[in-house]
Amino acid sequence: MLNVSSYAQGAWVAPDSGARAIPSAITGEIIATAGNSTLDVAGMHGYAREVGGRNLRELTFHDRARMLKALALYLSEHKQALYDLSYQTGATQSDHAFDIDGGIGTMFVFASKGRREMPDAHIYLDGELEQLGRTGSFMGQHICVPMQGVGIHINAYNFPVWGMLEKFAPTFLAGVPSIVKPATASCYVTHLCVKLMLESGILPDGALQLISGGVGDLLLHTDAQDVVSFTGSAQTALMLRSTPHLLENSVKFVAEQDSLNASVLGADAATGTAEFDLFIKEVHREMTTKAGQKCTAIRRIMAPQASVEAVIDALSARLAKTVIGDPRDPATRMGALVSRSQCDDVLEKAKILGTEAERVFGDPNNFDVHGADREKGAFLPPMLFHCADPDGAQRLHDTEAFGPVSTIMPYRDADHAIELLNRGKGSLVASVITRDGALARKMVMGAAAWHGRLYFNNSDSMAESTGHGAPMPHMVHGGPGRAGGGEELGGIRGVMHYMQRTAIQGSPDILTAIGDQWVPGAAEYTGGPHPFTRTYHQLRLGETLYTKPRTVTLQDIETFAHFTGDTFYGHMDEDAAKANPFFPGRVAHGYLLLSFAAGLFVHPDPGPVLANTGLGNLAFMKPVSPDEEIKVRLTVKKKTPRTAQYGQVRWHVTVTNQDDDLVAEYELLTMNAYEAGESTA
Repeated sequence: MLNVSSYAQGAWVAPDSGARAIPSAITGEIIATAGNSTLDVAGMHGYAREVGGRNLRELTFHDRARMLKALALYLSEHKQALYDLSYQTGATQSDHAFDIDGGIGTMFVFASKGRREMPDAHIYLDGELEQLGRTGSFMGQHICVPMQGVGIHINAYNFPVWGMLEKFAPTFLAGVPSIVKPATASCYVTHLCVKLMLESGILPDGALQLISGGVGDLLLHTDAQDVVSFTGSAQTALMLRSTPHLLENSVKFVAEQDSLNASVLGADAATGTAEFDLFIKEVHREMTTKAGQKCTAIRRIMAPQASVEAVIDALSARLAKTVIGDPRDPATRMGALVSRSQCDDVLEKAKILGTEAERVFGDPNNFDVHGADREKGAFLPPMLFHCADPDGAQRLHDTEAFGPVSTIMPYRDADHAIELLNRGKGSLVASVITRDGALARKMVMGAAAWHGRLYFNNSDSMAESTGHGAPMPHMVHGGPGRAGGGEELGGIRGVMHYMQRTAIQGSPDILTAIGDQWVPGAAEYTGGPHPFTRTYHQLRLGETLYTKPRTVTLQDIETFAHFTGDTFYGHMDEDAAKANPFFPGRVAHGYLLLSFAAGLFVHPDPGPVLANTGLGNLAFMKPVSPDEEIKVRLTVKKKTPRTAQYGQVRWHVTVTNQDDDLVAEYELLTMNAYEAGESTA
């Protein structure tokens, strides 16, 4: 018997006498209890804000990203314990790849993106500078800072690890503490994951708390600095988002709820093609993974009328080979649902679907269970329905049986398929299996507005594709309408949900001080040693080198043209160049100017500059004619630590002519060594 504790204000709180009993999905026996009616949720909220929030905001984005990576590595080392316990939820070993491995992988992605796409700073610069005045002395910049509240994460039972970590990772990276409330039916797995994370010693105090059981009046202690993120049924989401306190205090509420996801077999994917086989494989996987208990599972299957019978036959044959049973047995391909009550709910919804569709595979009263007692465990067979008239159906497009249940229906043409897709009134994902690019574009134009993700796959991409039902941390997860109207993940977009976007306005010096990034027009520092002779830590923002001028000759232009092979007429033919509205006559190559610019500012001796790693935002403003001059201004714009030995320096470079007209502008990226004996982890 597991007594599933909560973790509140730095201490574990055991279940009390009113705790709820939790059965095994495999045997039906009570394996755990969870819940404490006296849990101080108000104190948890205050502790998260005062202790967790303060500790997290003292760290930079890179500090928090490194912690996420360390946590992911620690969980990877201990995931077997999570596997062993997760079997009791009905999950098979392959299901663990979606939940446990997927959750850990999500942490790795956000750790990587935090280091690569966010600054080693406390403020995130969102977008480009805006010049608000004529001369550039008054500028604007959007920034994002951590909200000063709490991320309250109310999760569903089907993904006790991924469901927590996919919310926790972006929240933590943003600098906001989390209070996690998993669904009670599988909270014992989440409890173990949280316990491991806390035992790692990586997390700052107050960054993560756990409620095992009910949330009490937690939501009544929230305000506009908090974010409530919910995954579950539409009914519960409506109840929570309608809480008057949340509405009155403008508390941000994110919901991911019921979703009638669909998959479309393209007209070109006929029987015998690789695409047809792929379609059957995808649908089968989505019906059986996690016993169909996935928010992204395929609930509606759409095929051209001529292919419907072939799809039913092929899918039924594949489903018939699916071994249902004890998920701990390697022979099992589909485990149990989370509980008997969930089985009853699925059967009730299947009965509703049966009023508009015929069940063509799977009898819930007659199926085999391998290695377990069908009457005691929460087992159901995959059930496939066929609706011959989807236009006349209603419940088919508004009822989700959250289990191994799906319905196939015919469509006449692409417009009809789009109409059927959109009758679901919003989904997390819709997929189309096709090689027809025109069909794919038509689907996007007609259906994208109703779906959070459109997944296209065919024989070209299937070897690397992640699957219809696999939300990737790089891409948005969420959907409009019935799917809840929320958005999670999506790389750094997901982090922004826990940050406040604010417009700042002021002088270049003020914006430089706020954003820790030099703004053109801000103070410059000149006259010291050549900046390429200075280590990463010695350089400061605004440090600037002005070079001597260099004359660009006609011989330079012709030599560069013949040496590189770039004999474009604008550089080699005077009359043709003059006929071009962009040129006064023959002009220098843009890349010749960049090469000459480098020659003007590069220091030749070995030193702290280890490598030039790229150019960014390159633009050519004015052509340079033979016998004109160019000169360069090189300014330290931004510094970002990269390893324990070196960091990246972003230089703002302008190339001007003899009249001080801007010829070219770009950003130069270099890797610069740290000072001897000094490092940044």
